[in-house]
Amino acid sequence: MRTIKILAFFAILVFAGCWSIDSKAGNSRTEMPSERPVATPTPRITPTMTTTPTIANGKKSGGFMAQLPSDFEQPSDDAGRLLLREYGSLFVAGNGAIAPKKVVFKDESDVMAFQASVPQSTETIGGYSVTLQTPAMTALKAAIAEARSAGLSIGPRGADSAKRGYKQTVTLWASRVNPGFVFWVGKGRVTQAEASRIKAMSPFEQVPEILRLEQSGIYFAKDLSKSIIYSVAPPGTSQHLSMLALDVQQNENPRVREILARNGWFQTVSSDLPHFTYLGVPETDLPGLGLKPVTNSGRRFWVPDL
Repeated sequence: MRTIKILAFFAILVFAGCWSIDSKAGNSRTEMPSERPVATPTPRITPTMTTTPTIANGKKSGGFMAQLPSDFEQPSDDAGRLLLREYGSLFVAGNGAIAPKKVVFKDESDVMAFQASVPQSTETIGGYSVTLQTPAMTALKAAIAEARSAGLSIGPRGADSAKRGYKQTVTLWASRVNPGFVFWVGKGRVTQAEASRIKAMSPFEQVPEILRLEQSGIYFAKDLSKSIIYSVAPPGTSQHLSMLALDVQQNENPRVREILARNGWFQTVSSDLPHFTYLGVPETDLPGLGLKPVTNSGRRFWVPDL
């Protein structure tokens, strides 16, 4: 029973990245749009894979870990490693796409520095201003043109479907946390003093505290019936910060998904159905990048083969 509880604990922590909690509080070290359709993920804890890459014709071999940049900041805790497993497909993107060198952005300056370092393009699509890294935008426009020729359309779900800033993720986070505290204080499950203490923290510091409360069934998703991670991503963890992700309005149409895949856009986050990631290579090349296909909700997702 203890093993089951530990596994469940880390499943909740998958989005927590590399946060730590002050030991004085009695705790240990441990993606967002509006409420979205999700398929429940099943994160697992396994030993970190160690590979010895070999080079053949200038191409790395040795699996997913070997495809990561040599200066990639490997996560140092179980939560960060789980996050890499669940969201790591982004980090092997090609064809001019530039992925971050870390799993979690720590603050606004961290995000802004990365975003300022990569080429980006802005277009009006479906009535919304969409900003992506330039190679991702070029491929998206090609997909839109292909869809149009087939009598279909491809567009964003809303104004926050592509590039996001750190402050946006903080605002979305607060839109779940603050009403949640009003509800749970009213129910007597959380004291007003405890709620005030946590709300006074920085967003980065709040994350492990909220996840700690959720271990007791005090949930902060929009409907208050499940973890906040199925409603919004903790600040600094969203793939949209990298400008290589797009939430697609027509995501339920299999023909649209096929067109996006032909243009380098794939589903890589099995818990987020509208979410597509620009990987920039043909689907036949994905296994060579250390990715594997998994099926969830009748869809194919490409995830790290770890």
